[in-house]
Amino acid sequence: MEIELKAYAKINLGLDVTGLREDGYHLVRMVMQSVGIHDILRIKKRDDDRIVFTCSDPALETGDNLCVKAAEIISAKAKKRLGADIRLIKNNPVAAGMAGGSTDAAAVLVGLNSIYELGYDNAALRALGVSVGADVPFCIEGGTALCEGIGEIITPISPMAKLSILIAKPDRAVSTAGIYGRLDSIGDYVHPDIDALMDAIESGDNKALGKSLGNVLENVTMSEVGEIAKLKEVMTDMGAYGALMTGSGPTVFGLFADLDMAEDCKRNIEKMGICSFLEITEPVPGMM
Repeated sequence: MEIELKAYAKINLGLDVTGLREDGYHLVRMVMQSVGIHDILRIKKRDDDRIVFTCSDPALETGDNLCVKAAEIISAKAKKRLGADIRLIKNNPVAAGMAGGSTDAAAVLVGLNSIYELGYDNAALRALGVSVGADVPFCIEGGTALCEGIGEIITPISPMAKLSILIAKPDRAVSTAGIYGRLDSIGDYVHPDIDALMDAIESGDNKALGKSLGNVLENVTMSEVGEIAKLKEVMTDMGAYGALMTGSGPTVFGLFADLDMAEDCKRNIEKMGICSFLEITEPVPGMM
């Protein structure tokens, strides 16, 4: 038996850090949104108990890939080795703050649960997923949601309006742990208004949505990656309701009223020559 799943990337419409646990994990309050950019996972049951992982990007074919880790974890839960050929077709940008690895792991959990008929519901899969990565529970659920705790407490909210979303990743990489560590050293920082953001989504007020976007990590990453400020400026100057860095960065997204505006902005950014990934997408309900 073989199954094919779409593993959607995400953006953070809002990201606030509200505390720090004793184990070092940060407590967050985030509004996350699935977007149409996606990897493809092909998962096939094997007759033996081997987990064989391959990828369109050979550099990702490592034993510590989150797809392999997810397969090991759900096997342990099932108390039997779930042999599978797992093929990843990589389209999502890597190290972009868009949950590229987490969404692949989520697809593996969903796929193995299906082909082996394990019968776990989404709540059980989310509980497994958080041990793989904090973004995995959201990626299992998808859509538009408030995410709390370390990201594992998921509350679906009203779907985001259908806007054109321009995704621009500078040709740079940052350390997520390093960014959070630098935020801790700041101590006092401005928190985004997550409630106002959710109200804007609920009311369908796109202008208010653009103004309510906020990410406490943005200024930290921006101090290392100057391209973030440049991308935000171009997007807002060219009519975006708002622009924001997603996750710990360095990717920036802009929310546009229509495709033509987003395409015009994309052409301008292409001329700048600073991005390794530049695509237009839209919100999706999520869940493979």
